[in-house]
Amino acid sequence: MTMRAVIVLSATLIAGACRPVIRQNAAVPVPVPEQWATATTEPSAEFPDWRELFGDPQLASLIDEALEANPDIDAAAARLDRSLAQARIAGADLYPQVNANFDAARRKQNFIGLPIPGAEDRVLSNTSTTFATGLNVSWEADLWGRIRSGQTAARADAAAVSEDLDAARLSLSGQVARLWFSVLESQQQMQLASETRTNRRETADLVRRRYEAGLTSAVEVRLAESNTSAAEARLELRRRQLDSARRQLEILLGRYPTAAIEGGSLPTPGRVIPAGVPATVLARRPDLRAAERRALAASARVAQARASLYPQLRLTASGGTSTNELRNLLDGDFSVWSIMSNLVQPIFQGGRLRAGIDAASAGEREVLAVFASTALQAFAEVESALFADDALARQERALAAAADHAREAQRSAEQRYTAGLAEYLSVLESQRQAFEIESQLLDARRQRLIARVDLYLALGGDAREPDPELTVSEDVE
Repeated sequence: MTMRAVIVLSATLIAGACRPVIRQNAAVPVPVPEQWATATTEPSAEFPDWRELFGDPQLASLIDEALEANPDIDAAAARLDRSLAQARIAGADLYPQVNANFDAARRKQNFIGLPIPGAEDRVLSNTSTTFATGLNVSWEADLWGRIRSGQTAARADAAAVSEDLDAARLSLSGQVARLWFSVLESQQQMQLASETRTNRRETADLVRRRYEAGLTSAVEVRLAESNTSAAEARLELRRRQLDSARRQLEILLGRYPTAAIEGGSLPTPGRVIPAGVPATVLARRPDLRAAERRALAASARVAQARASLYPQLRLTASGGTSTNELRNLLDGDFSVWSIMSNLVQPIFQGGRLRAGIDAASAGEREVLAVFASTALQAFAEVESALFADDALARQERALAAAADHAREAQRSAEQRYTAGLAEYLSVLESQRQAFEIESQLLDARRQRLIARVDLYLALGGDAREPDPELTVSEDVE
């Protein structure tokens, strides 16, 4: 049997003997219940977007603006482009590497010590010029799937980075919504503080007139003036909070922070988000999809490390021409060629290859543990958001009722004080309570909206389907 037949037969047997085994979908190492513990809606696959969630077209416009202009999204997109390039690099060794070359050399050679008659007293030399051109081809037969496993790992990493980009977009959308609601609440809080200041000034004027008429004491005048000054301080605090919220939102939008953004009132939360079932979260949330793809990449790296224990078959070939005349480079009579195969079996590496397998296996266990932790955190976020959404709705209703009673109590106390039928302290207490409850009601409305945002994000939000160009299933066996 010829050497060529031996090589071909050996390669065929080796290729069929062992292929890498890579898990495409890791089993979820956490219990997944059939329904949410705090769910109050029927499961449904239907999911709204931001425009339907709050019925606020300005919010939807701000989210679109942020996704287009925010520099953090640009950075995440650049990371994805880099990962895609690295995936292409990882798969390049599956194909033959071809290089063209052109060489030109001029050489002078001395003939020293040669017994040439008539040239004993001088050094003889020879000058020659050579030209060569050709193609060099090299290729490693991926018998054990080492290169394919590396490519699978790189593509899985790129798919994970793509999911990271979707997670960053979703997170940015949530941040914009939260800050937008903070801006709206701050505007209404400032309006409430301004109305309260006006009311306190009017009450202080009334107390002063009654004092001048001898109907009250100087203590009540001082209390009224103090109450007015406190209202002034609260108004300035609300102005500062509004200014801060506006500037933070403008930074997310990629704008220069001028604190010029304006809005209306807090919207209503809108229709209830269908929570679906816990298993849908694993498929919808981009952070969980990213963790799953990193688990696949880690499994592929284990296969790659194991394949490094087996022989590597490399084939190289070259062909071209070599001549001392430039015009003969294309003449077939001056052609030269070579072909060579190389089979290398690692024998002793000082434990490096085995340690590489151990390191890859440990990395796989790590990413699976991270996936389990991420899944548990995702379930907790959904459960907490479902509970908060329901609890805050009840809190808002209770505060709305309390605010109605407080306004009526304040109106009655002020009327009775004007008629001389009540003490100023009752007016002071009713005003304080009415203001605090009104302020708490606005805060509760904002918190309920933010809880709805948190629920939307925890369920996966407007997550997009994975990019089909980043699939790794075709490389998995």
